[in-house]
Amino acid sequence: MTDTTLAPPPPKPSAFHELEVLWVHHWTEQLFSFRIARPDDFRFRSGEFVMIGLPGEDGGKPILRAYSIASPGWDEQLEFLSIAVPDGPLTSRLVKITPGDTVLMGKKPTGTLVLDALTGGDTLWLIGTGTGLAPWLSVARDPETYSRFGRVIVCHTVRTVADLAYREFLTAGIHDDPLIGEEAAAQLTYYPTVTREDFSTPGRITDRIKSGALFTDLGLPQGFSPDRDRVMLCGSMAMIKETAELLETFGMKEGSNAEPGDYVLERAFVG
Repeated sequence: MTDTTLAPPPPKPSAFHELEVLWVHHWTEQLFSFRIARPDDFRFRSGEFVMIGLPGEDGGKPILRAYSIASPGWDEQLEFLSIAVPDGPLTSRLVKITPGDTVLMGKKPTGTLVLDALTGGDTLWLIGTGTGLAPWLSVARDPETYSRFGRVIVCHTVRTVADLAYREFLTAGIHDDPLIGEEAAAQLTYYPTVTREDFSTPGRITDRIKSGALFTDLGLPQGFSPDRDRVMLCGSMAMIKETAELLETFGMKEGSNAEPGDYVLERAFVG
């Protein structure tokens, strides 16, 4: 018999991309956005989410969390919106990243906050709180959104005026978008509300739905209609559950990728 030298097994492919941070913007001390390089083979639908994280400290396992992609599916960069949680194992470190740093990203985007999960309608409502605005930044820059819906309304509820990230962009900057600028100028409405400071449209979005103030402000018929309205929800668990219950009282049915409906929410975030 002769000894046979066995070749070592090939290294197991990594489950994550290691991507360069290209840009960081701090809206407040806790709220920030960042962009990373997009891998050539990475494809996603506007509104989906992916796992984002950093290598573990002292050789520990990587720390990852689900983040909605704030870029539209056609963008050459990937943008994310995050809040830094005090002592949070990931965000307390992520808030300190600078251009040139490396961020980990999962290879499989997924999610239900996509146009495919909705049936046709006249008006698309994108309702979010806090960083739940992120997927709407993606959907609102997708040309398909404006071909499928005559009107698109982005509702964003935050605690303070300073937390209204992307306010200027959604009010005016998006009109300069090379792909959907003209459509957004004609079809997109931005409706912010603030809960803890004086503001022209104060309070929780759910309260403004129940009081009818939301519809009055926009010059629309009171309430949601399954015949004309389609709704997407993202943000705090309390808002999502309360709004979903309100939508059900209007006769609207939850949709999914397998069975499109009148409204969708991201159950991966709600639990």
